[in-house]
Amino acid sequence: FTSFAWSLEDVAPQLDAAIEGDWTPERLGEIGERIWNLERLYNEAAGVGASADKLPPRMMSLPANTGPAEGKVSGLDTMLPEYYAERGWSPEGGVTAETKARLGL
Repeated sequence: FTSFAWSLEDVAPQLDAAIEGDWTPERLGEIGERIWNLERLYNEAAGVGASADKLPPRMMSLPANTGPAEGKVSGLDTMLPEYYAERGWSPEGGVTAETKARLGL
């Protein structure tokens, strides 16, 4: 995946020209969201849940040496609840029934 180079707006017309279907950026975004949530559900079924949502200890304790985050330490504890909410997951990091229903999972 080259999300750093191509946006969904770049990919959609290429897919639309190459294969049958109505490939819009919105539809591709929903497909991607469905994949991401399915991966989370598979991991949960295998016993891998929010406890695995962590960074290496070094990244959690040492400040960055360079770049825009220079002098800062990861704020993962603050960011994870925001990330879970953005994904439509529970505060504990699980895929909610509402998200499953919305995505047809």
